[in-house]
Order: sequence, then C-alpha cells, then structure tokens
Amino acid sequence: MASMDFSDLKTRIAEHARALGFQQMGVADLDLSQAEQRLHDWLAAGRHGEMGWMAAHGNKRSRPAELEPDTVRVLSLRMDYLPPDTQPVKVLQQKEKAYVSRYALGRDYHKLVRKRLARLAALIREEVADTRLARAFVDSAPVMEKPLAEKAGLGWQGKHTLILNRHAGSWFFLGEIYTDLPLPVDEPAEDHCGKCSACMTVCPTDAIVAPYQLDARRCISYLTIEHPGSIPEDLRRGIGNRVFGCDDCQLMCPWNRFASHSKETDFQPRHGLADSELVTLFQWDEETFLRRTEGSPIRRAGFERWRRNLAVALGNGPASPQALAALEAAIGDPSDLVREHASWALRRLREK
Repeated sequence: MASMDFSDLKTRIAEHARALGFQQMGVADLDLSQAEQRLHDWLAAGRHGEMGWMAAHGNKRSRPAELEPDTVRVLSLRMDYLPPDTQPVKVLQQKEKAYVSRYALGRDYHKLVRKRLARLAALIREEVADTRLARAFVDSAPVMEKPLAEKAGLGWQGKHTLILNRHAGSWFFLGEIYTDLPLPVDEPAEDHCGKCSACMTVCPTDAIVAPYQLDARRCISYLTIEHPGSIPEDLRRGIGNRVFGCDDCQLMCPWNRFASHSKETDFQPRHGLADSELVTLFQWDEETFLRRTEGSPIRRAGFERWRRNLAVALGNGPASPQALAALEAAIGDPSDLVREHASWALRRLREK
C-alpha cells in the first residue's frame, strides 16, 4: 500500500461513486475539534430536547478513530433526493392538505443509500486488497456527518445548520465511509450565506435562534418526528399543516435555485402523500397506516404520533364539517396523547 498512488485511487473511487448514483464525493481528515466544542455547547444548553442519543457515546461522534479504530480519512458523499413537481409551497398554502417533508415522500433513504455505500466500500476493498477498513454509515451511528461534509468540501453549514452547496443547494442526503487509506483530503467549503437571513425569517416556530444555531426543541421536524410527548401549545399554531417534518428553511434558501431533481425512482412520492387531505389521513386505522407507510421514513414517528400531528394540523386548518367530525370521533381515541391534541384542535376550530 505504501507505494500506491492515492491521488489516482481517490479519482477511481469518485468514479465508482458517481456510477452508483452519488452526485459528489469528498475526503476529510479527522480533526473535528471545533465541531466537538459546538456539540458540547449545544448539548449543555439542552437544545437537543429529548434526543438522548445525541449525548451518548462520549466523544466517538467527534473522534472517528475512537468509533472505528484505524480510521485516518472519511469519505463524505451526497445523493440528491428532491422529487420533481410536488409543488411544496402550494401544498403548504392549502390548509386542508397534509404537508410531508420532501425527503419522506418516497422510500426510506437509509436502505438505498446504505446499500450503495456498501457497494462502494466493496469496490474500495477490490481496489486495495490489503485495506483493513472501509465501513459505511448513513445517519445510523454517532457520526458528525455535516461537519465532515463541510471539511470534505461538499458544502458549508448554513445559518439553518444544513449543508449548502453552491451548485446543488441542500436537497441531498449524506453518507460516509470510514477508511484507513491516506487519501488526499479536499479543501473545506467556504461559507457563502453572507448577510442572508431568509431561513431565520421564514422559520414558523423561530427554531433558528441565532445564525448557525438551531434549538431542536422548537424545530417542527423535531416536534413531529422525534418528540415523543405533547407538543407545547405555544408552538402548535406555527406547525400549520406540516404533519411530518418541515422544509421551510430549504424552500426559502436562495441557493436551492441550483438544486437538481433526483432521478432515483425510490425517492419519488408514493401513496399520494404529496397531495393528501388531512381528514383522509386522520381516518386511517393503524393497519392502514402500517400498510401505506411500509418502507417509508414516516414509520419512524409511529401511528400515535402520526395521529397527534394530524390533529394539530386539523386544528390549524379550516373548520369544515369533515374536520370537526373527524376530531370529535378522536375524542374517544384510546391514546391520551391523541385525545389531548384532538381536544385542542376542536377548541381551535370552534373559535373560528
């Protein structure tokens, strides 16, 4: 391995990555000391909410070689996911409709991206027979994927904390491969947010509390996906008709005018979730929910939270006879969580 041309090897790996459907690959070293301090400060402020896993694993998240011994480089890769023609702004404006974050309209990205990364890792082992390490990660281990992507030149962490690419916006997934190959590293991406504060201004719940600082406890994506209990009442109106995740900061970001639509069929909308009525979804029983969300990221929320989220959205929508009837029926729901949010929604509609 010592006599190998690692620059040429990096070029070949990048070619394999493009053939596997990744739009870009970069290589980062392991120095995440600045990101580690930011993470510690964020956790100390309690801004992770109830995501206890963010505080787990000690420093393995920010020190790749502690998570995977022998690691000397991290390959960071991006795959575009934005589906075409889903008219997100129009759906947000139609308050009787359910808005689902664009990443969750198709199949769960974890399986597709992990499978492609595993294939890339296998190709790396074929290229270098005596490599000891080529391990793939997709949002499923203590990995600081955004700081690594920034160091690898894929983009910079914008004021909304997502990775922004000057030529591709932010509508993409990230994945990583930890390796023991001393590949040439890329130049870190420069920040091009400038004076723009569009993402901060548009956030419905003021979750971006300062440039580059996100309080997850106020973020709609956290509230509708990660948060297990009652959604704070003072944040419910801001949720609007968003029932799983939120894309507002991306929709308003000027850099996303350069984003490309994904050609991956697995990322195309399924089961009409790009344009569904809130009442229709609220009337699903658990069997229907499980059937219609098979292979979908929405499964992560579970049926109870799904119903909770829909109740909030109904309360923020028009006081139609159908919405009132659906919420009244939910007052007898076996879940305390659903009953509470349905009662709140009914009060809201009756005030209109």
